[in-house]
Amino acid sequence: MKKIIKAAVLGCTGYTGLKLIEILNKHPNVIINFLGSKSHSGEHINKFDSKLKNVSLPKLNLIKNINFSEVDVVFFALPSNVSQSIIKDHFGKSIFIDLSADFRFDNSINYKNTYKIKHQCPSFLKHFVYGLPEINFKTIQKSKNIALPGCYPTSVLLPLIPLLKKSLILSNNIIIDSKSGYSGAGKKFNISNLFKKNDLNFYNYNTNCHRHILEIHQELKKHSQSEIKFSFNPHILPIFQGMMSTMYCELNKGVKKEDIMKTYIKEYSDKKFIKILKENEKADFFCVNNTNNCLIKLFNHYDNQRIIIVSLIDNLIKGASGQAVQCMNIMFGIKENIGLKKL
Repeated sequence: MKKIIKAAVLGCTGYTGLKLIEILNKHPNVIINFLGSKSHSGEHINKFDSKLKNVSLPKLNLIKNINFSEVDVVFFALPSNVSQSIIKDHFGKSIFIDLSADFRFDNSINYKNTYKIKHQCPSFLKHFVYGLPEINFKTIQKSKNIALPGCYPTSVLLPLIPLLKKSLILSNNIIIDSKSGYSGAGKKFNISNLFKKNDLNFYNYNTNCHRHILEIHQELKKHSQSEIKFSFNPHILPIFQGMMSTMYCELNKGVKKEDIMKTYIKEYSDKKFIKILKENEKADFFCVNNTNNCLIKLFNHYDNQRIIIVSLIDNLIKGASGQAVQCMNIMFGIKENIGLKKL
């Protein structure tokens, strides 16, 4: 008998909320029975996304009107500091999957240092599992609360963690150069920063002070016996979605590109959404957009003492909504690629 999961989405009209609804609506095991919004009560979701034009879904309702006893899982597609204001009063009433940064940190000090505001329920942080399925599958399987990784961290952690675990690269000299479509900045992003008449803009922002730095450091540190040091330079591209992170790593003595490739194959051969590309295979946004995949491709450095790693994800799917559904599948004991094969 097919397992049916009753789902609620809180924060429906942002990019991740809309993508989440699109995925869940096609999921064979899911019924969406509550759509929560801060200010659009009574409106149809199709007003906000043409892809949802002909779907039959509940009208938007005020978030405060959710009945937790009527849902099996609640997805929080809300801004930082908003999810925790709800969770602190309703913890334990359902399975919670939070797409914001509210529960990603292991301690409230890092949260405050990053978001410049005190955490409202720091005692709950230890009850949330970091939702990176390829790394934390078993703990996700047993958990009832997931803190979904950020999109940049997802693109960085998946290629770097296996190499740090095996001590294949120096951990104190990593350079990360990342580029994202503007959907990663949310709906409040000023599009005029990128488009002006016939010209397209491109720029870096928050270099070495981005809000995802402490998150990346926290998770890398868990898999390294040595000190973690890296530079992080994110950029915004004049495209809607897609994310590419390029990592420049110094190899430990005696390590070759072939050793890196063998490690990836061993680590990820049974992972449904990780694709290790060969030399002749393309690695671009067209290859990864509208999928829940992470593509990883290796390049030699000219002196053979370093390795260049390119990682690609769709920031709205593997970097957010798709990964959230992947975690849900694992938690409810169904195949993790259900509802995510064709997006």
